[in-house]
Amino acid sequence: MSKAAGFFVVGTDTEVGKTLVSAALILKLREQGLNAMGFKPVVAGTYKNSDGSILNEDIETLRIASGIPSGKLDLCPYILDIPAAPHLVATNQGIHLELDIILQAFKRIQSQSEFLVVEGAGGFLVPLNDHEDLASLAQKMDLPVILVVGMKLGCINHALLTYEAIRSRKLKIAGWLANSLAIEMPLLKENISTLQSRIDAPFLGLIPALPKELQKPDNSPYSIKALGFAAQHINLPIL
Repeated sequence: MSKAAGFFVVGTDTEVGKTLVSAALILKLREQGLNAMGFKPVVAGTYKNSDGSILNEDIETLRIASGIPSGKLDLCPYILDIPAAPHLVATNQGIHLELDIILQAFKRIQSQSEFLVVEGAGGFLVPLNDHEDLASLAQKMDLPVILVVGMKLGCINHALLTYEAIRSRKLKIAGWLANSLAIEMPLLKENISTLQSRIDAPFLGLIPALPKELQKPDNSPYSIKALGFAAQHINLPIL
C-alpha cells in the first residue's frame, strides 16, 4: 500500500463525532493488519491530567487508537489552549497557523505509518489563517474524504452544503457516516434516507448513541471500548 494512503475526516459541524469516527476507523484498519495512525492539524482546548500534563482529548483519543505511547510521536503540530475557532485562538496567542508546518508534520507521521487518518478541526470551511481554511489543507493533502454527519435537526442542510463544498474542490468522497448524538433525533431513518438519495457517495453506516457506560467524561479521551463499539457500526470504504 502506498505511503500516501489515508482518509481526511471532516464533519458537518464541531462536536458531531469526528474524533470518535476517526479513531474507530484507525481501529478497523489496524484490525486488518495495517499500521494505521491518526493525525490532527490543529486542536483548540486543553486540560491537565492527574500528573499535571497538558493534554487534548482528541489527540489522546487518536493516540490510544493508534497504539502510540504518550510522548512517543507528535500527532498534532498546533495545540491551542482555548476551545474556540482555531484561527482566533492562534491570533490571540500570537501564533500564525501555517499550512507548510502542518504538512511537514503530516509527512513525518506519514513516513512512519502505512495508513493515516487525518481528523479535521471543526467544519470543512473553518479558517486556519487570513487566507486559508481546512478545505485548503484537504486539497493539499489530496486524501479521500469521509464526511461525518451529526444526526440532529438541521443536519440535512449542513450535510448537503458540506458535500457540495467538498465536490466543488474536486476532492474524492470515500463515503459518509451518520453519527447519533446523545439524544436520538425524530425521524432518524427518514433523515438518513433523504441524505442517501442526495449524497452520491457510499453510506458507511450509522453509529448509535454510545451506551451510558461508554460515554466520555469531560476532559478525557474516549475509551478503547467506546471506540470498539463505534467501529463495529462502520463499514470501511473500499481501499
